[in-house]
Amino acid sequence: MGEIVIIGLGPGDFGLITAQTLALLESRPPLCLRTARHPAVAGLEERGIAFTSFDSLYERHATFDAVYAAITAEVVARAREAGRVVYAVPGSPAVAERTVVLIRETAAAAGIGVTVLPAMSFLDLLYARLGLDPVTGLTVTDAADIAKLPPDLGTALVVTQVYNGRVASEAKLSLMDIYPDDFAVTVVRNLGLADEEIRTLPLYELDRLPAIDHLTSVYVPAPPRRAAAFSLDPLVDVMARLRSPGGCVWDLEQSHPSLRRYIVEEVYEVLEAIELADADKLCEELGDLLLQIVFHARIAEECGEFSMQDVVDTVTEKMVRRHPHVFGDITVRDAAEVIVNWEQIKRREHPGERPGALDGVPGGLPSLLKAFKLQAKAAKVGFDWNSAAPVWDKISEELAELREAVAAGDKAMTEGELGDVLFSVVNLARFLDIDPETALNATNNKFVRRFAYIEAYVKERGLKWKEMTIEQLDDLWNEAKRPKNAEK
Repeated sequence: MGEIVIIGLGPGDFGLITAQTLALLESRPPLCLRTARHPAVAGLEERGIAFTSFDSLYERHATFDAVYAAITAEVVARAREAGRVVYAVPGSPAVAERTVVLIRETAAAAGIGVTVLPAMSFLDLLYARLGLDPVTGLTVTDAADIAKLPPDLGTALVVTQVYNGRVASEAKLSLMDIYPDDFAVTVVRNLGLADEEIRTLPLYELDRLPAIDHLTSVYVPAPPRRAAAFSLDPLVDVMARLRSPGGCVWDLEQSHPSLRRYIVEEVYEVLEAIELADADKLCEELGDLLLQIVFHARIAEECGEFSMQDVVDTVTEKMVRRHPHVFGDITVRDAAEVIVNWEQIKRREHPGERPGALDGVPGGLPSLLKAFKLQAKAAKVGFDWNSAAPVWDKISEELAELREAVAAGDKAMTEGELGDVLFSVVNLARFLDIDPETALNATNNKFVRRFAYIEAYVKERGLKWKEMTIEQLDDLWNEAKRPKNAEK
């Protein structure tokens, strides 16, 4: 039924043809070339190897697709007539050769066997000349197929078949839809020949080169990595499904008030992850906190109040508005001035809304944090000490009053005096520029870790808590404080 042997003439002169291909050519088979416009053809002529070419088809047909179809039909027809024909292409038949793909398909349908011999590709020369390793990612495409490339192509790109100025111009325009106009590209021409050219230039100059022909290709480096786009839509969609008819019964029953405890819990779990310096845990806990925000936004949207997009837009606009030193023309000297500007802008945004000096402190805050904020607001109007020294004295005073209340056996007074001690300690934390809520939370976590060490010790040795003395437990506590054990 016939046979087609497809060979490659290599990327340059005749010396780059493989030994296997040379042996086949020297047997003088019926040989046809996709094009005789190739530097290796001179070597065929020197050796008296006869051939025919399909160059005339390029002049006869208006498009490359038509040319490739005509070449395919001619090669298959010759294989039927002669029984065996050798078809040669520039470079390698396995790289960027549309006719090879078409011949394989057509010959298979006609029952004609096809053998493809390996050959050196112009890409091999390109890798060597430009110092490239395709393992890092490379896309090879015909100039006619650039429009088919994805707009977010993340690999380097080699554009072949840049035949002339018109093709170069069309390629430039297509590439400028993907890359910046001044993106640096490298044009290679006549690789492997004595007059090879390698020139790097801005993309917009691609079609201004003085010499562009059938041995011209373009290398486009991989674009700089951009941060992956992200969206809240997946989480918003999940929450909408959970709250829809047929969704989760528990989620459907929730309201703003019922969810209050959960958002507080998630905040503290975020704080714990930060305290532990555990990035994976922090990522997970931030997601849980975000879920609570999306949950509240979904409930509000169902009530016709606002949407998640409104939440995002509102806080974005607020951040821009309250940072005029970044998004406007105001200058600031330091972070303290930033805070002053922030408070002034807040007052302008909500005139007359908070007439009292202590207004604006949420009633549902944890007590330590609420005390901290109340003291900070009072300090803004001058109700504050000038230094930390009187605060130390105030703590001593409150401790003495607490001892007196305890000695008197007055439960209510003791509770009040204990609160005064805590309030004074919070004031000291403010002077030391320490968030008392964060500090106590860190201590709580530290206590859990140390107690867990003792608990593991007791369990591993089969001991019983009630049989251990407080001195033994205290020794274990001190042991748990050692750095090597604290990590456990």
